[in-house]
Amino acid sequence: MIAYARDEIIPATEIARNFSSVFKSLIDGAKERIAIAKNNKLELVLLPIEEYERLKEIADLAEHIEIYKRVTERREKDTGVRIGLSDMMNRFGVNEVDVHD
Repeated sequence: MIAYARDEIIPATEIARNFSSVFKSLIDGAKERIAIAKNNKLELVLLPIEEYERLKEIADLAEHIEIYKRVTERREKDTGVRIGLSDMMNRFGVNEVDVHD
């Protein structure tokens, strides 16, 4: 769990009343993030767009790494056996009418 400084946590009602000042604090770099609490529970985090885009790129890269790992594992375990579509459909009792509907 991420820890937030006391001045980074703002109640939702205060955000609604003072959005422009909260917005300015993020744009000016006075705050890196704002955690929004509702009923004493953290619900949302506001970030500058640059930080969001950086985090999104990291998440995308992590997804690509995971896909690469899975592909590599499957290649290492590849037996070379291939099953045709018609054989697979027969195995599972599926016909072309089922596929097209």
